[in-house]
Amino acid sequence: MSAVENRPGPLPLRAGASGSARAWLDSYNGRPCVAFEVTDDDDRGALLPADSETLERAATEALLRRVPLVGFLASSGADINSGVAATAGWGRVAKAVVNCSGQVPTVFCATGPAVSGPALLLGLADIAIATEDSYAFVTGPRMVAQFTGEMISSQTLGGAAQLSRRSGVAAFLVEDRDAAEDLVGALLSLLPSHTDELPPRWSVDDPADRPTPELRDLLPASPLGSYDVRDVARAVADDGDLLEYKADWATNLVCAFATVDGRPVGMLANQPQSLAGTLDIACSQKGARFVSFCDAFNLPLVTFVDTSGFQPGKDLEWRGIIRHGAQLAFAYARATVGRVNVTLRKSYGGAYIVMDSRHMGNDVALAWPSAEIAVMGARGAVEIIHRRADPEERAEREAAYEERFLNPYIAAERGSVDAVIDPATTRAEVAAALAMLESKRETLPGRRHDNTPL
Repeated sequence: MSAVENRPGPLPLRAGASGSARAWLDSYNGRPCVAFEVTDDDDRGALLPADSETLERAATEALLRRVPLVGFLASSGADINSGVAATAGWGRVAKAVVNCSGQVPTVFCATGPAVSGPALLLGLADIAIATEDSYAFVTGPRMVAQFTGEMISSQTLGGAAQLSRRSGVAAFLVEDRDAAEDLVGALLSLLPSHTDELPPRWSVDDPADRPTPELRDLLPASPLGSYDVRDVARAVADDGDLLEYKADWATNLVCAFATVDGRPVGMLANQPQSLAGTLDIACSQKGARFVSFCDAFNLPLVTFVDTSGFQPGKDLEWRGIIRHGAQLAFAYARATVGRVNVTLRKSYGGAYIVMDSRHMGNDVALAWPSAEIAVMGARGAVEIIHRRADPEERAEREAAYEERFLNPYIAAERGSVDAVIDPATTRAEVAAALAMLESKRETLPGRRHDNTPL
């Protein structure tokens, strides 16, 4: 996504401070923010106590001014020669960034090394961006070699590709600093300055009621066939424009920023092209973080569902898919923004519940005629209920199960679906639902904080 660049000159903060860090008041695409930068020009960007004070001031200023906090990091970590003072300073920076959480958007970019504390700052940010020549890790190659005996390079351990594809730290991977700044501008143009403000409305020429007849022929004839669910998201989005979040990580769930009739939204969709769209640990974490971010900054959620359930396996169960699957359920259940759900094809069992079902509190539940909303698919159900039946009888039972349960009209009769829609009207229906939900306001009961399943 793009927006027109409009950037006046920056206004420095702590201009006379020494060290490799600097902070200033800035604007990207006309959206005010507080920015900071740590460069590795001197001593690989080792953070002195004065640098920590500069970064802390930047975060504090962003919160006071109620504007986004944008950071560019190239640092080898706390300065060893400064001892505990440098470590204590980093702690104050982390505390100041956490204070911004859920109040103002935080977007940090790794433009070089980000080691130890600076690496953890990327983890604290709402959105982390990595340039191609950057790398980040908590413990470096020397420590890895000392403790494990494995010799490994910085890029192999925590290079941009690893941050984007393996660890999921980087939400976006870009070529260089200039591309990172362009992306920051695009992101800020979709977001409010703070949590008590609505996202900016975009001016678009794409009609809200534009038909999407191409979606009628999107699903393959076989229920086991695959397709790219991003085609659905693009058909619904204004001008087919998506800004995909963590596109290279947990690819079985697509998350993207978009606009629909000029309204910025967050889109989530099961991806049949990856693991058949089943849910696993990584995609549950990805989806939960994205839902929570959109909810914090008032972006309505549009969810496209096509999943046969959670991915089975001993390894996943032992690694805690119960806890991580609960993260996605928790994020949706806690969200107070407008929520539109569209079931495209399969929606089975526990995955049906956590993918923002009506029973998780969505506001508008739509379904295509091809939708199958049930505990499980016909074959699985027959193998459990009629496991002693012969093959011919099983086939008959499967057909009967499909006719009786695997259609959206049963769910509609029971109130789990509001309307069964023609795929050609998907954009129009979603846009109308979002327009209706624009005035939605929901007040949550007071509490110290949630106890999110981590």
